[in-house]
Amino acid sequence: MKESVRESEEMEFKLSLTEWRDIVETVSAFSNTKGGMIKIGVTDDGEIIGTKVGKNTIEKLANQIKQNTDPAIYPSIVTEEKDGKEVIVINVKESEAKPVFAFGRAFKRVGKTNQRLGYEEIRKLSIQTLKVYWDEQICEGASFEDIDEEKIRWFVRESRKQRGFDISEDVSIDKVLMKIKLLRGKQLTNAAVLLFSRESKFLQSEVKCIRFSGNEPVKPYIDFQTLKGTVFDLVNGAEEFVLRNIKKAIWLNSGKIQREEKFEYPPDAIREAIVNAVSHRDYESPSKIQIRIFDNRIEVWNPGLLPKGITLKDLKIEHISIPRNPLLFRQLFWVKYVEDVGGGTLDMIKWCKEWGLPEPDFKFISGTTVVIFRLPPRIDDLEKLGLNERQKQAVNYVAKHGSITNREYRNINNTTRHTSSRDLADLVKMGIFDRIGKGKRDLRYVLM
Repeated sequence: MKESVRESEEMEFKLSLTEWRDIVETVSAFSNTKGGMIKIGVTDDGEIIGTKVGKNTIEKLANQIKQNTDPAIYPSIVTEEKDGKEVIVINVKESEAKPVFAFGRAFKRVGKTNQRLGYEEIRKLSIQTLKVYWDEQICEGASFEDIDEEKIRWFVRESRKQRGFDISEDVSIDKVLMKIKLLRGKQLTNAAVLLFSRESKFLQSEVKCIRFSGNEPVKPYIDFQTLKGTVFDLVNGAEEFVLRNIKKAIWLNSGKIQREEKFEYPPDAIREAIVNAVSHRDYESPSKIQIRIFDNRIEVWNPGLLPKGITLKDLKIEHISIPRNPLLFRQLFWVKYVEDVGGGTLDMIKWCKEWGLPEPDFKFISGTTVVIFRLPPRIDDLEKLGLNERQKQAVNYVAKHGSITNREYRNINNTTRHTSSRDLADLVKMGIFDRIGKGKRDLRYVLM
């Protein structure tokens, strides 16, 4: 017996539950389009062959769908009997909250196929369906008396200079705010207050800056400061804190009389990480941005995870910009604090390489996105740790290239797999290397 309908934009057939991953992707596609129905136990041409349905089959399938979709989808799942054969029927409604992801990817239904959404499609779908962003919401209790006119005048001058923004320098304050869409009706948005208020109204917007003694986050602190003010104050203040707490190298160039100085970290990369944190942080979280400076690294802690559709791996390759706070981000763009192309992390990587430093690390720690800048290990430190010559060479290799594999270790040291595995394991035990990836093919070692 055959089904009376065929596969279409709103109908999908699956042979069995062994195709459960494809089923979850179809749930994503239907949720992001017009909804649809999935029938399990039916061939592609509509022939009903049935599928085995046990005591916990429906519950297991429902959990597989719920656990692997984001936001979680709870479709209707029932069984039908046709010609003595059981067919599982999944009814999926179009989701109000889009995009719906399956296994971290979003799909749409095109004809009889599921097609993965690109970043730009994800961005457009999000804008069409998401709630009002936090920075676009009205700031309760704020009035025009809270706004610093001089800060707005500076913004107008700078945006005209940096981007050629078409706005007159003598236009009234309310018209400036209206022009850059920082008003809802006649009320100030959260973004307007973050950018131009006389005093900070949001405790979570503060930035905590700490210079630790050594390489562990423990007291006593060498320097500590809590920064308050507009987003411009926060960026500038955090950058100043970092620069006064990192060293400068001094040397003489051949043929030049005057000596030159250079910070041990590239200031442009540090500023980019700070601007990213201030502009992309989750302002609905009570947590604060933290700038942590240690003897061997700098960490920038940004409350919130990455936007859906972007992974940590994407930060090291070309990717689009999906601002968490688009209204705030747009104003930072006008004064050239940011570029709207998604290349900030790539710039950080480039600047660190030019400085002779390892690539910055990007990590998720306790609901926070962390950028870590590291100094290469010093020769005298390696001597104290008792590293052999092979291990020293590997550390220098990672400082230059970012990571090393077992094969690369063998090649640069002309040694055996047994020796390289033992040496690398010791480097991990000493806290010098960390393992990333799984399996022989993907396993790499990076500096801790």
